Amino acid sequence: MKRIFKWLIGLFIAAVVLVVVVVIVLLLSYNSILRMAMEHQIRAQTGMDTEIGSVNVGLFSPVAEIKDFKMHNSQKFGGAPFFDIREIHVEYDRAALSRHEIHITLLRFNLGELDIVKNEAARTNIFLPAIKLPATNSAAANPLADFKRQSGFEFTGIDVLNVSVGKLKYFDLKNPENNREQDVDLEDCVIKDVKTPTDLAGLAVLIALRSGDFFGPLINPKP
Repeated sequence: MKRIFKWLIGLFIAAVVLVVVVVIVLLLSYNSILRMAMEHQIRAQTGMDTEIGSVNVGLFSPVAEIKDFKMHNSQKFGGAPFFDIREIHVEYDRAALSRHEIHITLLRFNLGELDIVKNEAARTNIFLPAIKLPATNSAAANPLADFKRQSGFEFTGIDVLNVSVGKLKYFDLKNPENNREQDVDLEDCVIKDVKTPTDLAGLAVLIALRSGDFFGPLINPKP
């Protein structure tokens, strides 16, 4: 069970880091970034086709929002969908940003679908080179510690995190009989004062319980 928690927390942290990076880029380069430019940038960095329904950054209010954010796997993973994020809504502390701090007052994250693909070489698409998590010993205790060194910004926390998760799918390109899907149906799960990965333990437990044995074969695959 502990391995499931670590896996879920690691995946969620990677998503949070991606959200924070996107928000910083939007805020610092508002006038030069358009939706198509973001799609091109992400595609160039990941090699994965990207579609973004809309991007809205408040000119007079500290709000950023992305809707219908979809990514597709590369050819190595069959070109199937990777994830469908219905909404990323961020409200941030503008004064903290001027101090090179990322203080999010509200983060609403709605994952409609996540498709995990195992290719014929027995590799899964969730371990992508483009999504890099810190590998140092200090970062192991706090995976966001390396963020400040790389970006110059310090992540100080999320006051209110609202998470929704729809469906999980698993595709085995070599053995299609292993394909399966699971409806998580998690709606508006609210977590307050998120500052460290351990604050997400409750969310990981809830997702694991709602997912049944979905993650079991991924963590302990049969030989």
